[in-house]
Amino acid sequence: MNTDIVDLRQFYLSPLGQLAEASISHALAKLWPRMPDERLVGLGYTLPYIERFRGDAERTFAFMPAGQGAVNWPPGGLSATALVFDEELPLPDSCIDRILLVHSLEFAENPREMLKELWRVLAPGGRLVIAVPNRRGVWARFEHTPFGAGRPYSRGQLTTLLRETNFTPGGFSDALFFPPYRTRWLLSLFHGMEPLGRRLMPVFSGVIAVEAQKRLYQGLPVFTRASRRVFVPVLAPHGIPTTRAGHSTKD
Repeated sequence: MNTDIVDLRQFYLSPLGQLAEASISHALAKLWPRMPDERLVGLGYTLPYIERFRGDAERTFAFMPAGQGAVNWPPGGLSATALVFDEELPLPDSCIDRILLVHSLEFAENPREMLKELWRVLAPGGRLVIAVPNRRGVWARFEHTPFGAGRPYSRGQLTTLLRETNFTPGGFSDALFFPPYRTRWLLSLFHGMEPLGRRLMPVFSGVIAVEAQKRLYQGLPVFTRASRRVFVPVLAPHGIPTTRAGHSTKD
């Protein structure tokens, strides 16, 4: 089950969440230093990260799983968000250059079907980056952060899953080498603990990020699959803050 959109937003607004965002952004920058005029889709809760790539990308979309919920993005402009079912994306074949998954794969009911769908919408030579909780890391053992929910992965598990779904794994990068403490004076040690952990204990990072490329030389069987999901409107929804500064909505 996905973490609720409200909980995700509150986490990234907290001091711990802001440090987590900085650490993961550093790891993603190693895999994708630039994105010149390419089409990017973020799947999951990727708003803290795709904002950094939006200036380089030709187009940027934020797809959010139905079980998570969605908020408006970007602030002050036309919305580029969509509520989706991750096994049936509302996109034609081979139309996206890059896909970023954060807070996504670990919650997928069928990870292989989801990755096959991502393979379908990626253009030839398209690239995918997945950030997931590390099975060996401390963050996967604490439930007060989003990285303590869902199914954590090891590098070997990610490599096997990607190869089984016709992706070629490339570079790895790691993040969150400091414990997920919420005490401010412990968080103040972040700038010392993060580079030290990256150098001495890389296998115990809180998050693993991997880049993979769409593999073209192996054929995929084609299946006709009826949708297994029906989106039902919530009759009495709770208000969810939008990303517009100083405004919130209540239904």
